[in-house]
Formats: sequence, C-alpha cells, structure tokens
Amino acid sequence: MIGFAGLSHLGIVSSAAVASKGMDVVAFDDNIELVEQLDKDEVPFYEPNLSEVLECNSRRIQFSSNPEDLRNCEITVISRDVATDNRHNSDVQSLREFILGILTYVKPNSTIVILSQIPPGFTREILDSIDEKNIQIYYQVETLIFGDAIHRATNPERIIVGCDDPNLPLPATYEKLLQTFECPIITMKYESAELAKISINMFLASTLSTTNTLAEICESISADWNEIIPSLKLDRRIGEYAYLKPGLGIGGGNIQRDISTLIGVAEEHGTDTSVLRAWQSNSEYRLDWTLRQIYKYLPDNIKDLRIGIWGLAYKEKTSSTKGSPGLNLIFSLSEFQLSVYDPEAIIPISQQRYSKQVSSALEACNNSDLLAIMTPWQEFSSVDLAEVKNIMKGNIILDPFNLVEHAKCVELGILHFSLGSSQ
Repeated sequence: MIGFAGLSHLGIVSSAAVASKGMDVVAFDDNIELVEQLDKDEVPFYEPNLSEVLECNSRRIQFSSNPEDLRNCEITVISRDVATDNRHNSDVQSLREFILGILTYVKPNSTIVILSQIPPGFTREILDSIDEKNIQIYYQVETLIFGDAIHRATNPERIIVGCDDPNLPLPATYEKLLQTFECPIITMKYESAELAKISINMFLASTLSTTNTLAEICESISADWNEIIPSLKLDRRIGEYAYLKPGLGIGGGNIQRDISTLIGVAEEHGTDTSVLRAWQSNSEYRLDWTLRQIYKYLPDNIKDLRIGIWGLAYKEKTSSTKGSPGLNLIFSLSEFQLSVYDPEAIIPISQQRYSKQVSSALEACNNSDLLAIMTPWQEFSSVDLAEVKNIMKGNIILDPFNLVEHAKCVELGILHFSLGSSQ
C-alpha cells in the first residue's frame, strides 16, 4: 500500500499515476471538503486526462481525511504544496510541521518520500529532527508540468532520488515502486537532489529569459523570431525540445520560487546573485509587454475604454492562475471596462471587482476597442476573425503568442501585434 499525504495538484496527480501502475493507494488530506469532493470523482482544478485516470483506477484509490489510514502504508509520499509569498519566497515551516505530524502515524520501518518542492538542506533537517531513526527518509524530484501532468507523472524521463547515503540500496518496496515507471533511476545525496530540481528550473529560466530578450530585439530590427527558431532547434547544443517560444515572462510559480530560493542560498554563502536577479528583472519587464502595447497604440484621450481579454490561466491546458499575465493585466487596467474569457480558469474573488467574466471568446470582443490574448489556448486560433472584427469597436489585437493568422488580420484591416515580430 502506498500513501500520499497532501492532496495538492501534485498529490492528486501523483497518487493517480501510482494507482495507474497497479498499486493500491491511500490518498490523505486534512481538508475534509476536498476529500469528499474527490470521493465523488470531482477534481477541484482542470488537468487534461486526470479525471479519466482517476475514474479508471477508482477501486485502487482510497481518499481519506483520517491520518490513521496511513498506518497500513509501507511508503508514504509527502505531496503537499509549499506556500509562497508575493516575492515567490517559500514558507516551509507549515510543511515541516505537516511532515512531523505525519511521522506520528506511519508504522515503524516504513519509508517516507518527500515529493514537495523544498530548498536545499530541508530533507536532512527533517532526518536530524526525528527521534525514530528506523524511518527511512528520501527526497524525490517531482516532474509536475501543469497541462501535461498526467503524461509526465506516468511516463517520466528519469526519476531523481535524494538519499542520506546514496551508496546504500533503496528499500526493496520503494525500488519496486520506482521500477514500475520503466525509466532510469538516479540516486544522489539529499542536497544534490534538492539542487538538481532547482538546477533544471534555472536552465529553463535562462532559456526563457534569453528567448524573450531576443524576441523583443526582433520586434525592433524587422527580424522575425519564428524564422530563427528552427535554426536553434537543429543545433545539438540547444535541441528540438528547447523552450524557444517567446512569452510574457516566466509564468506560473515554480521556476520563480526556485530563483528566489537560490538567491537566498547564494546570499547566505556569499555567492554572486546578479544573473539570478537579472532573470527576475527580465521576467517582470516581459510581463508588462501587453500593457506597454496598449498605451502605445491607443490614443490618450479615449474614455470608457473597453478591452476584451482572452485567457486567465498562466498557460494553456490548466486552470491555474498563479503568476498569470492575464490577472496582472486585469489589475493594471482596473480603470477600464474589461470583459474576460478563459475556457477553464476563473477570475479570483480578489480580482472580480476589476472585470467581468464572460462565457465565450466572441462575447469578450463585443464592442471592445482592443483585444488582448493572454493565454495561448489553441481554441483562440480557430475563432472566426471576421466575426471578431465585426463585433469589435476597435481594430487592434495584441497576440503575444502569435495564435491568430497575421495575413488574415491584414486582409480584414485588423492591426495585429505579436512577440518576436515587427509586423
């Protein structure tokens, strides 16, 4: 029996993935309402294919709000979210207390696996703080990508495990569990594994920041970033899977959290942080691309400006709005009338006073002076541009992700602006 403690996005996806491999799972959370919701096959967020996987494996998953149910588990996976503040700094104190509380329920000689995102040194601190040394503790690097979480969780490229002593074999039950995923298993010290997770995100941050900077240069010199991408994809040092599509900064919260974590570690040990801070600064600057275009292309004397917004989620195929460019834009345009549409995400209560959420992409365009596309949902690329032009009052579409056809916009008399292009 495999236990999961903490039914966050990560916890629900991971427990479903393990159940899909034929394992019996106890999925615990102290949020009774959440457990009751999951018991009814209701997932509290949007994640492609997750509901189907949970339904297919429902007989193998026991959702529970009683920590006593974890006593039957040989392995208990800690999969609770780590809260972050507005500066993306992690608050690990509540996670620390949660783990120590869970340890009072697990049986002797069992294995604890920390899957939550944590700073370097955290796992060893937990190990040193417990009295029962017969409990084995490991840190496993999670592979969660919102919008592709189930596929990644069931088909990981590799599994990275942090150990107190990587020269010792893993517990047989834990190794058997990992082997069901049929991928390389890499073991290393706790601190190396914790930093490996952050290192992966730092390389992504570097690629994203470089891409966004070069795309902006393209806009200024009549180059086209979309023409450049294939040459980079074919370079072995960069590769076909590189993140080379420009965007509105570093979206979501995980990479930003890891940058903040690494800045803290670097400052503590006297290491230069200028590159890390440059990524933060670049991301904040890119986040306001749409806002800069709005004030650049609309006259200053427009009153009662109406703006349509497509997209609230921080990226496509998720309902998460953490670090969302769309929400950032809504807050920045609070003086205007905003109509917002997203296929899955909902405007948080704190932002609802600034805007109105509507039920379709076309409704968001109705009588608008300008349309801003803030999330690259593929649905938006198939909306009839002739209808959009017909119901808009203005003729400007700000399309950072180049979702709609530029040539069609030109034909219809729509001014179309996207990242990485001077058109």
